Amino acid sequence: MIKGLLKKDLYNLASYKTSLIIIVIFCGMAIIGTDAIYWGSVVIGIIVGMISLSTFSYDEMAKSNRYILTLPVTRKEIVLEKYILAIGATILGSLLGFVLTLLIGNIMNYVRPDNVIDINIDTLLATTIGGLFGVSLIQAIQIPSIFKWGAEKGRIQMFIVLFVLALIGSGVGFLIKESGLSVDIAKLESVLKNFGLFLLILLSFIIYFISYKISYKIYKNKEE
Repeated sequence: MIKGLLKKDLYNLASYKTSLIIIVIFCGMAIIGTDAIYWGSVVIGIIVGMISLSTFSYDEMAKSNRYILTLPVTRKEIVLEKYILAIGATILGSLLGFVLTLLIGNIMNYVRPDNVIDINIDTLLATTIGGLFGVSLIQAIQIPSIFKWGAEKGRIQMFIVLFVLALIGSGVGFLIKESGLSVDIAKLESVLKNFGLFLLILLSFIIYFISYKISYKIYKNKEE
């Protein structure tokens, strides 16, 4: 049934097809053609990844889950399908951003040889995976919020949570600075260089797994 649920959501997302292509191309060209070239893959990954969550709004407006639950499908499958779609869209968007950055960057270098953009594959890969981790963190917060409060209220709750996390992060950074604790930047850079990409990918899947467990617990006890 997960395959059928995916088909349903992909069919709903088909209405975004033209606008998504236009946004990705123009956004990619606008960023990739500048010194912020490495952010192209991040922005495109965010756009594609977050659009996948619009399926919640379709389901809410059509009240489709009430009908779906009359079919031989479990609540666990409904929740799992949303995560498969979100993760798949995020990975696809990141890969698309990575490829477009290389493609458009090389085209720009060919068109204007007097202003060549240096594209470092390792840096681009690291930035892309960093962006993928950022999207996974946002989705991991937003999806349980949507299951709990609905599409509209869920987005508001997500922004509140992110704002609180940002405040906590700023507070911790301020306390560390005021306490006089020293951070070995060279050692930190070495660790990130050797294990950073692996750790980000591992953390992304851990975050998704915890988020999935929370979402399922919420939806299991929710009445449609």
